[in-house]
Amino acid sequence: MTSDADFKALVRARMEQTGQPYTAARVDLLAQRDAERDAERDAERADDERFRAKTLRAFFDGPRLRSIPAKRRARVVVLLELLARFEAGRVYTEREVNDLLRLAHEDVASLRRELVDYRYLERAEGRYWVTTATPQRDANEAQEVPAGEAELLAAMHRADPSSA
Repeated sequence: MTSDADFKALVRARMEQTGQPYTAARVDLLAQRDAERDAERDAERADDERFRAKTLRAFFDGPRLRSIPAKRRARVVVLLELLARFEAGRVYTEREVNDLLRLAHEDVASLRRELVDYRYLERAEGRYWVTTATPQRDANEAQEVPAGEAELLAAMHRADPSSA
């Protein structure tokens, strides 16, 4: 039984309005709440995709990065675009990472550091690889990353032939 008094009041109001028993009214309200949350998530993802497309147009000239964005949210979009150039499951030397990033921009040290700081790349003993787990985000970081970050990273791993 739920302990949320407000939700109980909503269930009872629905019972009066529809004549449903408590359980049926509760199920309907939970389904309605889930549908509203799904719609909010879809709208958020659509906003993220519009922002992503706008950012990529503004900062990329083909495969080249014109400049590294100063704003964090745009920077994350750029980092995720650069991350797509790496193969999940492969271990890179620092030189290989630099060579890949240099194709996009000359400031490879900043880009490499940001990829590691955002936990998109992991590093140990001069070796780098795409993270295998979705990074845990605090409230500040969560504002900067797209709502579908976990799905983007999971898709990258599904595309990895060594994970099959």
